[in-house]
Amino acid sequence: MTHKLYFRYATLLSTLLLAFGLVTRGHAQNNSALATLDEAYATLAQADHDYKGHRAKAMKQIQLAVKELGGRISGKGRGHEPQGTSDAQLKAAQVLLQQASTGLTGKPLKHVNAAITQISVALSIK
Repeated sequence: MTHKLYFRYATLLSTLLLAFGLVTRGHAQNNSALATLDEAYATLAQADHDYKGHRAKAMKQIQLAVKELGGRISGKGRGHEPQGTSDAQLKAAQVLLQQASTGLTGKPLKHVNAAITQISVALSIK
């Protein structure tokens, strides 16, 4: 009888530790995605404004994704770059968003994909 009770407690403890490990891993993935999204936002904020609103729409989608994940945009990245540098900034932000999207699902992923699309449209404007 004592052996069965010990086995049950050990199983319960193992299950709880496993569940805690999964929650911890999920939080780590969200924090990584939040940091990458924040970096993408800052990169876009430094870019030139000459993209017929698509850069700003991409930034708004990033804000929505971060909000869905329970985070906040840090506000880094004020300033404006020349057009060639700005195009490179948008491409860099697009790569960051693609990296962040690998760990996302649901609404945050939808917003990140919309931001990637807006950046593609912005880069097609000359």
